[in-house]
Amino acid sequence: MEKYEGLNEAMVQRFAPRPGRRELLPKMSEKAKVALLCRMLFSEGWNEHIAGHITYRLPDGNILVNPWELAWDELTASDILTLDEQGTVIDGDWNVTPALGLHIQLHALRPEINVVIHNHAHWSGIWANARRVPPIVDQTAAHVPGELPLFDEYDGTFEDEDATMAAAKALGDAGWALLANHGSLVVGKDLRQAHLRVLTLEWRSQRAWYAEAIGGGVALPEEIVQQVGITDANGFPFQFEAMARRELRADPGILD
Repeated sequence: MEKYEGLNEAMVQRFAPRPGRRELLPKMSEKAKVALLCRMLFSEGWNEHIAGHITYRLPDGNILVNPWELAWDELTASDILTLDEQGTVIDGDWNVTPALGLHIQLHALRPEINVVIHNHAHWSGIWANARRVPPIVDQTAAHVPGELPLFDEYDGTFEDEDATMAAAKALGDAGWALLANHGSLVVGKDLRQAHLRVLTLEWRSQRAWYAEAIGGGVALPEEIVQQVGITDANGFPFQFEAMARRELRADPGILD
């Protein structure tokens, strides 16, 4: 799927696909990639019934999105809708949630963002509801560097344009955020980066919860986080494909 742009030469030699090896994933449409990501993230705990939305901006400016009516674990490629840059449906047989304004505004405010994901996630949602930011207590939780903002001005659902614009601006240039008493938000330049951020956020939130449950852990110092973290911009090599294959083994019909 996405290339590993930006890797230094040593990392390219180490992680680039080797000639003669099998492809890590089959060829698929852009809509199939969005449906597959929905399945992958559902398995990670971003699975609050029919809540949640993923938008993926294409090079032509159009935006792919999951439909309102379907849960993430039942989506296939043919269910994904196409929107124009203003959020108007131009292709698809389903409806879109009225809360999609946050995504449209984020895409407009930050040209580097091509993927926006929101759900009422399991583990990170607990910390959001507690209005606390989970500490980084292990190496995997450190895979994504940078601040994890807590947006605490939530004043109703995200159908209100002023509320969504306030949230979009509050995110600043961060790659993720906790929405107090609401849920979790992740953005990314591509599907691979956004996937890594969701996985890291849920892992970080889960492990911090467990550490606190047995009496509290010790957060890693920032200098250690920087040492053990990976190159977030490129994703974790091969992880995206491995998790995608797991979903395809369970239901090859995702690509239809």
